[in-house]
Amino acid sequence: MLQVPVGPGAEVYSRRGAMLAYTGSVSFAPSTTAGQSIGGAIGRAVAGERSAMMHVTGQGEVMFGHAGLHVSIVDLSGGDTLFVEADRLLVHDASLQVGTMFMGEQGGVRGIVRGAVTGQGLFTTTLTGKGSCGLLSHGGVMELPIGPQHPVHVDPQAYVAHRGQVQNRLTTAVGLRELIGRGSGEGFQLELSGSGVVYVQASERKI
Repeated sequence: MLQVPVGPGAEVYSRRGAMLAYTGSVSFAPSTTAGQSIGGAIGRAVAGERSAMMHVTGQGEVMFGHAGLHVSIVDLSGGDTLFVEADRLLVHDASLQVGTMFMGEQGGVRGIVRGAVTGQGLFTTTLTGKGSCGLLSHGGVMELPIGPQHPVHVDPQAYVAHRGQVQNRLTTAVGLRELIGRGSGEGFQLELSGSGVVYVQASERKI
């Protein structure tokens, strides 16, 4: 669970139905934009990269959670963009700007293939600005640094999010052993290179 203070200038958007308890005078209103423009919200809906959200205002503290999943906090300082699947977002500060990115922008054709193979689709959610968000995962996440000479390879099903100036592409390790069923079973990996951080969960289960 995540306990979040809410007050003037400290409003948040949360996954609809994620409120578990609260104290104080707090209001919850359905939101179709989550702080985006109407055009941006329509684009996210068409792309299928949108979860039902609530706008949380007032004065008090709210506890959020979803399905007993682990919640990890990511702080953005304003210089990075966080790339994350919409269904991973539990709550985020209203100060963060929400957008949608076509997977081909970071990985070309391989980025598109990655979306198809992993079931994540062709679009992903972006968060920019200064503020914090809570991400859902199975078993918590580990932050792995990505450097110019230090790419990171991740099982696509264990990937949660990444941030920074990062290129991602799907790589294969299919050989004779995989074809005859004697390989490791890790036929696809997500290669992230550049400069940033990738968040990896302790499971290969999707939400």
